[in-house]
Amino acid sequence: MPQQNDITNKRKKEHIELCLTKKVEFKEKTNGFDNYEFKHFALTEIDIKKITFFTRFFNKKINYPFLISCMTGGTSEAENINSRLADVASGLNIILGVGSQRQALEDKKYHNSYKVIRRKAPGIPILGNIGAAQLTKNTSIDQIKSLADMIEADAMVVHLNPVQELLQPEGEIEFSGLRKKITKLVKELRLPVIVKEVGSGISKEAAIILLDSGVKGIDVAGAGGTSWAGVELLRSKNINDSILWDWGLPTSFCIREVASLKKKFNFTLIGSGGINSAMEMTKAFALGSDITASARVILQTLINQGEEDVIKMIKDWFNVLSKVMFLTGSKNLKELKTNKIFKRESLT
Repeated sequence: MPQQNDITNKRKKEHIELCLTKKVEFKEKTNGFDNYEFKHFALTEIDIKKITFFTRFFNKKINYPFLISCMTGGTSEAENINSRLADVASGLNIILGVGSQRQALEDKKYHNSYKVIRRKAPGIPILGNIGAAQLTKNTSIDQIKSLADMIEADAMVVHLNPVQELLQPEGEIEFSGLRKKITKLVKELRLPVIVKEVGSGISKEAAIILLDSGVKGIDVAGAGGTSWAGVELLRSKNINDSILWDWGLPTSFCIREVASLKKKFNFTLIGSGGINSAMEMTKAFALGSDITASARVILQTLINQGEEDVIKMIKDWFNVLSKVMFLTGSKNLKELKTNKIFKRESLT
């Protein structure tokens, strides 16, 4: 009978292998960014050379408002990937999220696959990660604190993945008490808590509940990129549930909805979910994101091309963002968010 840590290890390896292919993308649903256009401003007076992206993420200064989103941890392959991602994030001085630290709770031998990140990137913001399924079980606040200490985390992410757990052969779908557990974590952890989805999106209604509980950041992680329903359906080969492959709220919809809550709540909005190009990232900012994030395209570029190519890709994306800001008359990202983007249907 395989032990729990062996099952988790096998699952994580399968996730990495599948995410290096295009098989796990949403089939028909998109992230929705194609529905938007930028409002060209012919009288621009912006000095593009003066545009910079320095900002603060909680208590640390970063060069670009970008997060390499949580992907993996807890396997020998993950240690190598995390080490290389840490080099990339450190080179750019951006945020890096670790994959689920569940494996670190189950087996100490995998701790180094997470610890390597802080060793390689001592100065950047690093996000810890625990799943809702673990939070609602018997995982104590002290255990979560130990996970944060392991990587000297600047914030802790709680990832919500009900669709994935529902379709996962080993899935845990007992989420009763989750809201109370998140509230307790916020009060006792002494680190900012960020809540993210994994590809099905966070609605305005869910965001209000989270923000009322004291959460400091929301990563909408909308539909349109990696379908974790698809990942689990490929693993289980259960075609009966394939109707749920495209389940979720498009990323652009989530960003716009949750951004409207900025009028009432003070929080960091992270836009992610199928952000695979410069223009998708730029539109995510214009719709209201404070930080944008990508995962699978980063992993694919890292494995297939290398660290320098990932660095170049992210720099190229922000170069495009600068040009769009010039063409829309936006001297900073705050101005880009002020009525500089509209739905295509408004053209007719």
